[in-house]
Amino acid sequence: MKFLLLICLFPAFLYAQTPNLDFEQRSLDNSPKGWTRFGNNYLFSLDSTNRHTGRYALRIAYINDKGFSAADWRIPATFAGKKLTLKGFVKTENTGLDADTYAGLWMRIDDQSGNAIGFDNMQSRGIKGTNDWNEYSITLALPDEAASIHIGGLLIGKGTAWFDDFSLSVDGIPFNKAPAKIVKLAKAQTDTTFNKGSDIELGKLTNEQIDNLTVLGKVWGFVKYYHPAVTQGNHNMDAELFRVMPAVLNATSVKQRSDALLNWLNTFGPVREDEVSQKDIDKGVHKPDLSWLSDTKLLTPALQSRLSTIRLTKRSGKSYYVSMAPQVGNPVFEHENPYRRMKSPDAGFRLLSLYRFWNVIQYFFPYKHLIGEDWNQVLPAFIPKFAVANDSLTYRLAALELIGRIHDTHANLWGDPIVRTKFKGTYYAPVQLRHIENQFVVTGFYNDSLGKQSGLRRGDVVKAIDGIPTETLVRQRTPYYPASNEPTRLRDMCRELLMGHARTATLDIDRAGKPLSIVLERYQAGQAKFNEGIDYSSYPKDSCYQLLHPDIGYLFLGNIKASKLPQIMDLFKNTKGLVIDLRCYPSEFVVFSLGKYLTQPTPFVKFTGGHIETPGLFSWGPELKVGERNVTNAYKGKVIILVNELTQSSAEYHTMAFRTAPGAVVVGSTTAAADGNISPFELPGGLRTMISGIGVNYPDGRETQRIGVGVDVEMHPTRKGIMDERDELLDKAIDLIREGK
Repeated sequence: MKFLLLICLFPAFLYAQTPNLDFEQRSLDNSPKGWTRFGNNYLFSLDSTNRHTGRYALRIAYINDKGFSAADWRIPATFAGKKLTLKGFVKTENTGLDADTYAGLWMRIDDQSGNAIGFDNMQSRGIKGTNDWNEYSITLALPDEAASIHIGGLLIGKGTAWFDDFSLSVDGIPFNKAPAKIVKLAKAQTDTTFNKGSDIELGKLTNEQIDNLTVLGKVWGFVKYYHPAVTQGNHNMDAELFRVMPAVLNATSVKQRSDALLNWLNTFGPVREDEVSQKDIDKGVHKPDLSWLSDTKLLTPALQSRLSTIRLTKRSGKSYYVSMAPQVGNPVFEHENPYRRMKSPDAGFRLLSLYRFWNVIQYFFPYKHLIGEDWNQVLPAFIPKFAVANDSLTYRLAALELIGRIHDTHANLWGDPIVRTKFKGTYYAPVQLRHIENQFVVTGFYNDSLGKQSGLRRGDVVKAIDGIPTETLVRQRTPYYPASNEPTRLRDMCRELLMGHARTATLDIDRAGKPLSIVLERYQAGQAKFNEGIDYSSYPKDSCYQLLHPDIGYLFLGNIKASKLPQIMDLFKNTKGLVIDLRCYPSEFVVFSLGKYLTQPTPFVKFTGGHIETPGLFSWGPELKVGERNVTNAYKGKVIILVNELTQSSAEYHTMAFRTAPGAVVVGSTTAAADGNISPFELPGGLRTMISGIGVNYPDGRETQRIGVGVDVEMHPTRKGIMDERDELLDKAIDLIREGK
């Protein structure tokens, strides 16, 4: 039975920091004290002239280029209630002049792992134009699992906005006077013995120690997801790892190692062996990889027997460390302490990081069978690397290399400042590169004025950077750029190949066959604004659609608006062909709202999903269909879909759906090959990563992961096309429509 400890947190009125919600507390730089700022390309300061009450209001003002700025105040969720309401006074001047720009309030609720579980930024009701002071509000439900609240004001796009006199209430009561929150803690949450360190020290490991730690990692992960006492929340498995690790690490025989693990398992209590039916397991498309449980070279008979009993015991559909997302079915990893204050985790925590990731893949990665190597061999290969990764960067590079072994473009270290500043560099180039015809070709600029100053031109080929050939740089960096396939890895490298630690870089280039050397100026963040979108196609910047010719329609899903589809399809209804450009990430999910115009109900996808009761088992889900019958303005023309390495995840899913249109043709090259709802989690040190959480397949079972969506007409851009500023894929689409193919 689950052990619950009732703890009354400190009352909300003991909130440690006096909230500066009226902006009356001023810092030396004239910013509001205690507020965090997002977005550097805006003025962010207190204003004593335009204010609602008191001496100051916060002023956020546009300077130049695209972007947004926001103010953020974090409040621990130590109060009880059902609804949170943020109120604040806002004044605006010339906001919302462009589409999707506005000013407003925002509020986000995070759980203990930092995942957003409630969010509103007034996107659908943003403040536009010039307005005097008015009060606005946001209300969100307050979930039991709320750990922190983020509130503030924001400005997206041009204009100026002033903010003043914020208030946060819980069911109508000021948050700092609301009733204290009663938190139900699982027994695992009360075990904080090793939260500040593992007391594990490692030097160079012997082969025997590597073997011991390999077995420990496997047994620990198996117990974490299979033992009923753990799934009920009775044991903190991080702490349990550090309790048993010294004895296992120092074992000198299989028997001594197995005895240490048996003694450890005794502390979890008895487990009853049940006659678990193999019916569901036999029907699984991918079955748990547990053959090692019967390996006599790893485990003594006594330990094998104990682990077999754990495997066969009945488990409920709930688990402390993982659940399945409603409807979608991807794993939701819970109660994984990120230990964010540990920038350089000690040896024990580094091994915890390895074990945590390895076992997530072992039991909940739907594409483990596509990794291309024996996952069991990856664990012992990385134990020595994590053991000696004793500084913050080396640890992160080891994690990146490990993550790269699963070949999933969704999996990376996302937003890590140490990787960015110590490995990639803090200086950015205003130059866009793409890997075209096996070369790194300049295709445009992230900042037009700085791009012109760079001395580079469209079509230039970068051959070397500071004397190092680009082929060498690719080889050196490949382990640290996780991706499902090589085109996607090179895509990601292109974005950062010219970054560095110095203000300038010397480039050896080829310009129309002539070798040149150029000193490239680079800029730190905040010195210049870069547009990070890769703009090499001819889509309109201010619209998601256009008529390329009177008889050819064009849709760019990078800024598609589902609300506009009826009028768009009415405009396109008599055209000969429609080009759907998916060389982007769709701004809105329009699989069904657009798909209904393109086809009758047709199966386009089916999924595989994991199981809580039997970790490692994956089963088929039902097929999904796209399309509708008797739709007004059903499209009867030719459908051409454009794809390339930028077509990832949702874009690939949209492609799978739209290619069911009769006679549809997919034109382009290998896509990013990472589909399926993401499942994020953190590793010690606050390393944020994720995996593709469900398997996405065509109705006939064909895979898309690592392969990409099917392409009917393979075509790549050329260096000459870049120099001529032509979108060759779009030209090909027009030709196919004209030819009626």
